[in-house]
Amino acid sequence: MILERRLIREPSFGLATKLWNISWFYVLLLCALAGVGYAALYSAAGGSPDPYASRQALRFAFGLVMMLAISVVDIRFIARLAWPVYLVSVALLVLVLRMGHVGKGAQRWIDLGGFQMQPSELAKIGLILVLASWFHRASNERVGNPLFLIPPIILVLIPVGLILKEPNLGTAVITAVVGGAVFLGAGVRWWKFALVAVLGGLAAPIAYSHLHDYQRQRITTFLNPESDPLGAGYNIIQSKIALGAGGMWGKGFLQGTQGHLNFLPEKQTDFIFTMLAEEFGLVGSLSVLGLLLLIVMGALLIGLRCRHQFGRLVAIGIAVNFFMYVFVNVAMVMGAIPVGGVPLPLVSYGGSALLTVMFGMGILMSVHVHRDVEFGEAGGD
Repeated sequence: MILERRLIREPSFGLATKLWNISWFYVLLLCALAGVGYAALYSAAGGSPDPYASRQALRFAFGLVMMLAISVVDIRFIARLAWPVYLVSVALLVLVLRMGHVGKGAQRWIDLGGFQMQPSELAKIGLILVLASWFHRASNERVGNPLFLIPPIILVLIPVGLILKEPNLGTAVITAVVGGAVFLGAGVRWWKFALVAVLGGLAAPIAYSHLHDYQRQRITTFLNPESDPLGAGYNIIQSKIALGAGGMWGKGFLQGTQGHLNFLPEKQTDFIFTMLAEEFGLVGSLSVLGLLLLIVMGALLIGLRCRHQFGRLVAIGIAVNFFMYVFVNVAMVMGAIPVGGVPLPLVSYGGSALLTVMFGMGILMSVHVHRDVEFGEAGGD
């Protein structure tokens, strides 16, 4: 049993042992998903590695090295960095509102020497770490005390509010859900979530009145995309056509007409799953979804095998964050939810999301490698 394992001591737990204890099968799953992304981006460029696939491959290679480097860092040291990472991410969110790059009507990026960084992606990882640090070693009695929950609720509301100001509704919702998942993993009772849901429902009309015009248009388009087939509803209509055109087995690699004839919008980013579905059909789509599901389940399994609460909560947060990427992107291109501009992790073209995912996976691997360490007071409560 896990509880009967002998705790790993640092003197006998050197670098070679840590590298050996990395879940290389999990690393292989990530590489396989990145391979799917490379193929999709190669197709999106009309059968060329440039400009998407080659750059994405370089980013993934850097992210893989970063992930492996983070995986051998003691998880207790990472726990001590929880507050600094959170505060830096919040500072970057404030900075992006003051001097960030404006694109597609939103102010979400900071230009760092030619690299466009999206601080909201880092904020989710910072939030996971700081909430895990807060709830680490907290007893059930403390978690059940409403006063004990006020500070972590504020910790969630700060980045969510700043992300909404960009505006970036999709990422704000994902950030809130990720925070809620950590609360749930820490033992917060279901009825408190139900109460928040009811209050949220009551506040929905007020929230709708404060939405930007383009956000209201997305909701209207979601309810009836055919009302403006050549305007606001064009993207989702073309996406549905491409999904259906793939059939069972697809049209074949590089043979998708919707994507290669430029009917499909943003085929290298938001709608890349649609292009995969057209070229590889239902079978190929389910295979990709199966690979994504394995990655999510693997992250949850790492959390279940971890002996300390900090690692368990971090694993839950990272797993839910990855799942929300997938759920929102796939549901969006199918027309099940309004279009929100959320990428498919390790598949869609983009640097911030890819590197942030790999950063989170590095922390997850550190949880796995150091799953049996004596945690002491590193996380604090």
